[in-house]
Amino acid sequence: MGVAIINSYLVLLFLLVHFRIVPFNLFWKVSPFLVILLTLFGLLVPMGWGAPQGSALVVRHAVSIVPDVAGEVAEVPVMANTPLRAGDVLFKIDPTPFQAQVKTIEAQLRLSSTRLVQMTQLFERDSGRGFDVEQRQSEVDQLKGQLEAAQWNLDKTTVRAPADGYVTNLALRKGARVANLPLSPVMAFIDTSDTLIGVEINQNDARYVEPGQEAEVTFKFAPGHIYKGKVESVLQAIATGQTQTSGSAVMPGTIVAAPFVVRVKLDDGAIARSLPAGSVGTAAIYTEHLKPTHVVRRVILRQVAIVNYVNPF
Repeated sequence: MGVAIINSYLVLLFLLVHFRIVPFNLFWKVSPFLVILLTLFGLLVPMGWGAPQGSALVVRHAVSIVPDVAGEVAEVPVMANTPLRAGDVLFKIDPTPFQAQVKTIEAQLRLSSTRLVQMTQLFERDSGRGFDVEQRQSEVDQLKGQLEAAQWNLDKTTVRAPADGYVTNLALRKGARVANLPLSPVMAFIDTSDTLIGVEINQNDARYVEPGQEAEVTFKFAPGHIYKGKVESVLQAIATGQTQTSGSAVMPGTIVAAPFVVRVKLDDGAIARSLPAGSVGTAAIYTEHLKPTHVVRRVILRQVAIVNYVNPF
């Protein structure tokens, strides 16, 4: 934008001198340098404070699907990269051993319940001991707890989608054996119920950014389009400011002014859900300061949106 302003001024100055509207004296000779200084310190630098701009990235939560029970896969009805709703079946584990366990505990519970009734009747007729009633009651309660756990295991043989989204890089097939180990996920589920858009803002430009401020974003995935949104939050920590417990002394390193990350939410939820994870673009945030610079920033952002048609980087 600064180059366009300077070039426009040079063309205008050339025309004014050529048609002898202004004399080509010392003032007009040095005027381009004055315009450069005014453009730089009166527009471009304040614009970074009042309407900062930065790279944007679409991020989504990836859930590692690990079954709660181990067994042989009986069915995999899903297809990779196909939209799913929360609760849709991802795959099923052979339920036979779990059904057998439920039936066994149910039979034991029926027998214990019958014995409990008999002991209770004898106790009420003063022909039995209260201890026997309490013992049978304890057996019934234990079996009910075991039945509840066994039924839970049986229900978990059907693994369902934790949220709206899709499965990616699907390699699980019928006949495979899966284990309920946290380090052995069987598929990756991409959660599309919440789209995260992170914007990197230089530290010297981020001091006026606050939640609720207007934002505009353009993506290379959708060149030529500008999407409106709002600032949700400014992340209060980055990796360079994080320390972890260890047995080593502090290791000095090069300190750099890494940008802060601002989370932006688009006003149109349907557009946000349609953006693939990893989509990159450019975002501008319009703060409450130096509002005249907002107009220039809007023009620059729309220029970036148009250039996205031909610029892949």
